[in-house]
Amino acid sequence: MTPYWEDEAEEDGAGTMVRPYTITRGRTAPERDDFTLITVLTTTQDPRDEQGAPVLPGKLQPEHRLILERCRRPSAVAEVSSGLGLPVSVTKILLADLVAQGLLLARAPLSVARVAGGVDMGLLATVRDGLRRL
Repeated sequence: MTPYWEDEAEEDGAGTMVRPYTITRGRTAPERDDFTLITVLTTTQDPRDEQGAPVLPGKLQPEHRLILERCRRPSAVAEVSSGLGLPVSVTKILLADLVAQGLLLARAPLSVARVAGGVDMGLLATVRDGLRRL
């Protein structure tokens, strides 16, 4: 499977491919560093900017729109990155942009599990112990 950014890569005058860091406008780290591979992301119902005005999807990069489409159902950072075919580091920068704009909600996976009916810590400990034995 060819990564999304290779399929859609544009060529400049010299014939070189546009690299993923151009998607992030040269940024190499997200503004927030609390994303893990299993952080759960969901699209907000009524996205608004800092002034309370509705955010218009036309002002977003194509990658941002793909992320919003993917996160209509809760998705982990790793799933979003895989779906885009982009490195996790690039995906985290794009996700941080969307969270800062109020378009995405990010939740730690345990808080989501508690809301969904509870976490069986004994089961999680058993799985952890089994993985360590492998």
